[in-house]
Amino acid sequence: MTMTRVQPAVPAGIEGVLARMRALEAALPPGDGVAVFNRVYLTVTEEVGRRTATGGFRDRTATTELDVRFAERYLRAVDQAARGRRQPACWRPLFQLRGHPAVRPLQFALAGINAHIGHDLALALVDTCRVLEVEPHALQGDFHRIGETLVALEERIREELMPGPDALDVADPLTHLVGSWTLEAARNAAWASFRALWAIRDLPELAEEFTDRVDAGVGMVGRCLLTPLG
Repeated sequence: MTMTRVQPAVPAGIEGVLARMRALEAALPPGDGVAVFNRVYLTVTEEVGRRTATGGFRDRTATTELDVRFAERYLRAVDQAARGRRQPACWRPLFQLRGHPAVRPLQFALAGINAHIGHDLALALVDTCRVLEVEPHALQGDFHRIGETLVALEERIREELMPGPDALDVADPLTHLVGSWTLEAARNAAWASFRALWAIRDLPELAEEFTDRVDAGVGMVGRCLLTPLG
């Protein structure tokens, strides 16, 4: 990661990234693993956009900046895959296994969330602090408010994508796999990574090494989440 001064997010804001996600939804086959995650992320971003517009966050400017920078990292990975370029390690499992017939929709959704929260969120937080020239504590309150929204949506996502009771029981491997990963733990880890990166922001080589190791670790978790279960 290059720890340099960054420019403000694109003027299109949240509506701009929503338009790109909706275009992806229209273009991708419904069963594609990236399409599954994109639908989940679109729902989350729409909800954050609604709450931002109605005053649900203390700092509307910072929340918008973070949301756009966060989304851009996912959309960049999509563009890299479309051009045959190498994506960050955290995203590779999803793009490599997106069409595997023995990987279930919930696995695709969780693998995408894992990549985005586990790796991209910390970097988006750093960029937001840099461009707004604020310290981490300025983002902490709204970070947790966004987290409350995400946790509620995660529960709904699991309910919608988890197979029905006739197809799933305690012996099903999917039960154990999805129970081994939680959004709350991933967000806590992302905040800790962000704080560490902010502390070493003036040591670019160390920051890059730290980011690479986080990326690799998140990628390994993603690979496990996408274990074929057919």
